[in-house]
Amino acid sequence: MNVPSGPSVRRDIPTPSEPDEAVWASDAIADMLRAMNIPYVLLNPGASFRGLHDSIVNHLGNEKPQMMVVLHEEHAVAIAHGYTKVTGKPLVAIVHSNVGLMHGSMAIFDAWVDRVPVIVLGATGPVDANKRRPWIDWIHTAQDQAALVRHFIKWDAQPASIPSANEALLRARQIATTAPKGPVYVCFDAALQESKLAERPPIPDPARYLAPPPARPSDDIVAQAAVLLSEASRPVILMGRVSREVEGWEQRIKLAETLNAEVLTDLRVGAAFPTDHPLHAAPSGNFLTANAQEVLREADVVLSLDWLDLSGTLKQAWGDKPVGSKIIQVSVDHYNHNGWSMDHQGLPPVDVFMLCEPEPAVALLNQHVKPRKTPAPAKRPLLPVSVTPPAPGATGGSNIAVATLAATLKRAVGEQEVCLMRLPLSWSGEMWDFRHPLDFLGYDGGGGIGSGPGMSIGSALALKGSDRLPVAVIGDGDYMMGVNALWTAANARIPMLMVVCNNRSFFNDEVHQERVARQRKRPIENRWIGQRISDPPPDLAMMARGQGLTGVGPVVDASELEEVLRNAIAAVKKGETVVVDVLVQTGYSPAMTAGLTRSKD
Repeated sequence: MNVPSGPSVRRDIPTPSEPDEAVWASDAIADMLRAMNIPYVLLNPGASFRGLHDSIVNHLGNEKPQMMVVLHEEHAVAIAHGYTKVTGKPLVAIVHSNVGLMHGSMAIFDAWVDRVPVIVLGATGPVDANKRRPWIDWIHTAQDQAALVRHFIKWDAQPASIPSANEALLRARQIATTAPKGPVYVCFDAALQESKLAERPPIPDPARYLAPPPARPSDDIVAQAAVLLSEASRPVILMGRVSREVEGWEQRIKLAETLNAEVLTDLRVGAAFPTDHPLHAAPSGNFLTANAQEVLREADVVLSLDWLDLSGTLKQAWGDKPVGSKIIQVSVDHYNHNGWSMDHQGLPPVDVFMLCEPEPAVALLNQHVKPRKTPAPAKRPLLPVSVTPPAPGATGGSNIAVATLAATLKRAVGEQEVCLMRLPLSWSGEMWDFRHPLDFLGYDGGGGIGSGPGMSIGSALALKGSDRLPVAVIGDGDYMMGVNALWTAANARIPMLMVVCNNRSFFNDEVHQERVARQRKRPIENRWIGQRISDPPPDLAMMARGQGLTGVGPVVDASELEEVLRNAIAAVKKGETVVVDVLVQTGYSPAMTAGLTRSKD
């Protein structure tokens, strides 16, 4: 879903430079970025790329691309990640030398696991030792800088000339945007950037170096899959990592309706299918609900559209028994599996493998499947959602459950189109229906706590000027680890609403500690020790106000919440960035609790 950014963000306008015939190498690199139509570069300033910094400001006028300053390199990559989750188009994050790359590495890993293209540019102190300043250039120069992140990027380069720099940038974009997509890294020698060229080099036409169109499987494979699905008695479609394109959304609905196939979706990835559709069989979650497990066990044919962790999902339904369903896998994800990271998950059994992305597979299947007349089973009644009882002192007397927060936010929003840019682990699928591919953007990929603020800013940047209200609902731990990313939203004037589900605890780990205590027959009442963020309780709203945003809260009474949220939404529509701190009760859905603690006793 290529949503163009609307009104531009606030821009620092440089004093015009005097006309000059000199051509600097970094000017040529900046020209290439402009030719590639990169709208923004995210950066925390660093001397290793001071040449490129100067070129973006004084050669390009800080426009196309425009610099956006961040307070930590991790936020630079996270903002680019969030932007691309909306638009499908990569931004550039620039990190300073080896130390900046180390700072940004967590966010690079998130983009890698989330299969999102981000172009990371870096720099090293002068490769020629004679050109290094004493001390600082030496500690900021690495023999093989990309080795820091090579296990979780798709490609890297350190070009030694401007022609090779242009080629590296074009190849980086091409590789990053070829499925399975992911981050890439290009490192520029500081001395190269600051060298003077004899003449302005030609710029290759970026349109001739794009990613290839999506592959398609052979006709035989398409036919095999179509026959299995058409003749199935209980087909199930697992809607996984798909695009934000409306056309793909409509094609998936058409396929499910033609087959009368039950559909399951996943809260770890973006909206893939309307969750209030009669064929959507069970609420979304990070793990399968009991209903979803039953749906999967009863399926005779399962179509996986690049489902995240297909093997683990099948294991949740079938346990240690052999999987009784025929499995059709649609994915190219194995091209990114390298053995260092286990993000490839378990190896699933597959009967028909369609080696392509979901969109072309669904379009082809729609041409070949035959309508199934057998209606899908009736929706199973939902199990009651229980909460894990709080230990003493967990919520400070709040009467707001996360489900209450969700219902209140929905009332406050009304008919306004919303993009839920992030949801916390305590969220459960029945709390909010998704009816459009931009209704929800999914999680961060790598579970890197602290990514929420930065990624939300990037998504809000992409949505700026659209009709959608950008809303992020995040946990207090995620908020505090990434809170200084919010300064960039204030500085660039990026409006959005961030609601912090504040249970004053790293509650995820409380659940784990309770599990261990039960196994060892020790007091579960002690699960809170080493987990609480309550003595003293941080002032989350003040953290927002201290960076120039509007901060409200903590809100502790459900009767006051709707008015607070309505006022916050009105402020966002006027262009403000608003953080609302809502003190909530601890608790997870049964599926989430079971998924976090499932292990052999």
